Amino acid sequence: MVHILHTVFGVIGNACGLFLFLAPTITFKKILRKRSIEDFSGVPYTMALLNCLLYTWYGLPFVSPNNILVSIINGTGAVLESIYVLIFLILAPKKEKAKVFGILVLVLTTFAAVVLVSMLALHGKTRKLFVGLIATIFSIAMYAAPLSVMRLVIKTKSVEYMPFFLSLFVFLTGTTWFIYGMIGKDPFLAVPNGFGCVLGAMQLMLYAIYHKNKGDNNKGVANGSLEMGIEQSHQQKHATNDRQLDGQL
Repeated sequence: MVHILHTVFGVIGNACGLFLFLAPTITFKKILRKRSIEDFSGVPYTMALLNCLLYTWYGLPFVSPNNILVSIINGTGAVLESIYVLIFLILAPKKEKAKVFGILVLVLTTFAAVVLVSMLALHGKTRKLFVGLIATIFSIAMYAAPLSVMRLVIKTKSVEYMPFFLSLFVFLTGTTWFIYGMIGKDPFLAVPNGFGCVLGAMQLMLYAIYHKNKGDNNKGVANGSLEMGIEQSHQQKHATNDRQLDGQL
């Protein structure tokens, strides 16, 4: 029964996680249509790529038994993030392209180092502990990304820059993988996703409080984020630019 529940929540977590990884496609449709990255940053996508690579590695049987579903969704995420980064490298101006490429090299070097150390120097539980700790740090960083947008919601009393469905899937993904981690007694999945569950719940609470004020009292600009806050920050920037352009016209 426990094994069945473990698998069920893993499958649900994969579905929710896929929606999160696909969220940036809206942004990239605009980028491809305009053939310009405008003021978007490629840094968050390279960091998200590292997170996906680490958890893909962590979920493999010889690192962490019974977590192959973790590898499946994060492997999918790694492919999508790689596509996003590649688009940046093709369309970005030289300065941004050099920056993204440099970070990408650092990301791949870091991942390669983790793989080599875990395979050549560590074994059994020590290997799982090493990879799990590093993956957890980056996972928490990703889940913490929307905090700047949440502060903006409280300040402006508006949810214009905090899309409901993105917040919903942050909550659902965090919750399902938290339960998955608890059932499997895996703190490297339960802890970061428990944090994501709480953060997602807080976003939904803010949405419930301020949803009637959507589009009102919009002031200020958020300061960027990792994967979970990418779309929110970018939507905020462009909405501000659009309003300024409308004022000039």
